[in-house]
Amino acid sequence: MTPPSSSSNSTTRRLWIEGALVVAFWGMILMLNVGQRAIDPRGGTGITMPVLVITSLEYILWGCLTPAIFWLTRRISLERSDWLRPVLLHIGIAFVVAFVIDAVVHLAFDRLYPGQRPWRYHPLHQLLTLRFLDEWITYLVVLAAGFARDYFLRYREHLKESIQLEADKARLQAQLTEARLQALRMQLNPHFLFNTLHAIASLVERDPRGVRRMIARLSDLLRYTLEQTGAQEIPLHQELDLLRRYLDIQRVRFQGRLDVTEDIAPETADALVPNLILQPLVENAIKHGVSRIDRVGHIHLRAWREGDALHLSVSDNGPGIAGDGVPDLEQGVGLRNTRERLAGLYGEAYRLTFDTTGPEGLTVHVALPFHTAADLLTHAVTEPS
Repeated sequence: MTPPSSSSNSTTRRLWIEGALVVAFWGMILMLNVGQRAIDPRGGTGITMPVLVITSLEYILWGCLTPAIFWLTRRISLERSDWLRPVLLHIGIAFVVAFVIDAVVHLAFDRLYPGQRPWRYHPLHQLLTLRFLDEWITYLVVLAAGFARDYFLRYREHLKESIQLEADKARLQAQLTEARLQALRMQLNPHFLFNTLHAIASLVERDPRGVRRMIARLSDLLRYTLEQTGAQEIPLHQELDLLRRYLDIQRVRFQGRLDVTEDIAPETADALVPNLILQPLVENAIKHGVSRIDRVGHIHLRAWREGDALHLSVSDNGPGIAGDGVPDLEQGVGLRNTRERLAGLYGEAYRLTFDTTGPEGLTVHVALPFHTAADLLTHAVTEPS
């Protein structure tokens, strides 16, 4: 919201500008009137000191009355259901103002230059002159300018409020999205911890030494996780570092039956990816692939860039999943959470697919926009405020 002091300063500045415009407008009208009399005096008395003084007085009066007429446009608005009453009020006020200005001008003329006017001033006579009609029309013109000013100010205020509402809406939406993504990411932590503890429990009786190694590695992994900044996206090399710590635990569990290979393109090391995006995919490969075969299980990690897209894939050599089993697979906490986080971060600019066409195993493929922390910084610097 705009601070009160800023709003007050803006109003004061606007009033000064409006005052200067009023003075400039009536000053210009005065110069045009005087110039017309100087160029073509046939329609009047030409330029004389009395004419110059009285003409100046008339426009000074109009300049002083202009703010009051603008005030009347707000007090007697035409934007009402009973519009006839305000219209009649303005017509009546127009007659009064025109009569007063005409009377003041003529009386001032008589006081300053007695005996120099060829006619005698009379109020009823003035009501029938074209000069009075000219003053009346002038009031209506100033009144119309006041209504136009009010409409412009209301429109500008409405526009500012709309822009502020849109900004507030966008900020709240961003905060909501951030909170939702944070909740999804936090949902992974107990899920991951539960699965790891379950793996440890399975080794308690048959490999106590392996259990101690797994607990030590789990402690190391949790410490590493707590040291993370909590950002929704981290560089791929950090994500891989976290994943390797997780795989160290799984290697102890499978006791030589787990082989992991990596094919990571160097240009993808600094690409930003969702925090904990690979761990659920690898966990899925272990749960539905490696743990279901008696031979050595292979997991292959790939990361490469194609144009503006970063591609990640996790493949295993397990028994695979029939095509109709993929929907059930996606109902798991890890994969469902992964899809929701990708949708929250990238909208429709991502893909999460499953390849079951090979003779064995399953490949989970993720494609998302390629960007780095440097790209985000450059965009923030160049983006217009």
